[in-house]
Amino acid sequence: MSSFGFEEMQAIQKELQEKYFDKWGGLNPQKGRDSLLWMMIEAGEAADIIKKQGDKAILENPETRHDFIEEMCDVMMYFNDVLLCYSITPEELTEIYRAKHERNMKRWTI
Repeated sequence: MSSFGFEEMQAIQKELQEKYFDKWGGLNPQKGRDSLLWMMIEAGEAADIIKKQGDKAILENPETRHDFIEEMCDVMMYFNDVLLCYSITPEELTEIYRAKHERNMKRWTI
């Protein structure tokens, strides 16, 4: 199975945004603000599955697992919309993500 990364995710989101441009209004900073709020709502829906169904159901029940993953996909879709609205490229995200990881690896002593 091939890797599924931000380049492909953003391409998919651009395709979706283009298809519904007349309905959704395109990608812009205001849409980025809205998408960030919607992303948080979707994260809450994923958390609700954890709260109501439990970790074990996510790990062992195929229907619960599917529902949880679908909510996480919604989170990722809105996350990518936010990136697109602010013209954040996968390369920028990768560079800053890796730098943040390096800082975090040195942040706390064991």
